[in-house]
Amino acid sequence: MKLILKTFKFIGQLIVGILVLILLLGMGYKLFSSKPVPPGKLVNVNGTNIHVRAEGEKKSLPTVIIESGAHSNTDMLHWVAEGLKNNTRVIRYDRDGKWFSESSHQDNISPEFYAKQLHELLEKTGEKPPYILVGHSMGGPYSRIFRDLYPNEVEGIVFIDSSHPEQWKRLAQKELVPNGQARLLKIGSILADLGIWGIYNKIISKPTYQGDGLPQEVYSRSQSLTFTSGDVFRMFLRENKLTNDVLARAGKSKSLDSLPLLVFTATEQYKESQKNKYRKEGIDPDKEVKLWFDMQKELKELSSNGKQIVMNASHGSIITNKANADAVNKEILLFAENLGKKD
Repeated sequence: MKLILKTFKFIGQLIVGILVLILLLGMGYKLFSSKPVPPGKLVNVNGTNIHVRAEGEKKSLPTVIIESGAHSNTDMLHWVAEGLKNNTRVIRYDRDGKWFSESSHQDNISPEFYAKQLHELLEKTGEKPPYILVGHSMGGPYSRIFRDLYPNEVEGIVFIDSSHPEQWKRLAQKELVPNGQARLLKIGSILADLGIWGIYNKIISKPTYQGDGLPQEVYSRSQSLTFTSGDVFRMFLRENKLTNDVLARAGKSKSLDSLPLLVFTATEQYKESQKNKYRKEGIDPDKEVKLWFDMQKELKELSSNGKQIVMNASHGSIITNKANADAVNKEILLFAENLGKKD
């Protein structure tokens, strides 16, 4: 009996010792590892530092403002910004609380909050309308809200595989972050704050480059921030709570009248693993793709001056793959030039 108790005691002490060692390693990582440096500027907007990247010169074309998706950031927009900045002014930024932007820590944030904050950011940095709004994924609804609040400043909108106000009602996926993933994100935020995620990534995991076409430096910066900041995970959770309100608010702008509108739609909506998962759940993935295309067509029809372009790409690679981004940029520049001819 004594031997059994000693064995359990030894195992317990060993587990505690390992946990303490992991915590110490994590604290050391947090203290001594190099922190990713914001590639843009931090601009104070009503007491909150917002990360913004302004590139290119204001020429004859309208300034392009790029809105990233829900789980995206300024680095994900790399190829789009690179392909446009030689021809016009390009603004990309991280929304409140995302990536390099501080969180205002406000409770009960309204869907209009982000549009108003962006508007103040543009004024603070001296940017002038007219603007072309380019929104990828959830960036589309955010762009719609901005245009609804400031219609005289927007000359055109570009949706890149944009979210639709009724997507959770029509698609099998009913929310941005399912409950199981939400629990993992909460755990991930704690591990990142303790430095444990960073240690795992640095020593044990050593993940290979999976940037989907983004340059190594850009991909590594995003990865570094993810593994060292619990705020990244917490923002995913906050966005999950806000998504339904943002989609509902975007849906209130039923028509864009004759506003010039360009809609890009990706053909590869699901990876094979996701298709197999759906099939096991009795869901037809082909039907899901058709529903997405129907919603994309509805977005195009928001304006009597809308155009839709279907691209052989996935929801992410439509912007992260350089060839895809180049094709998107070519159309955006033609779109901008045509706006200039109408003035």
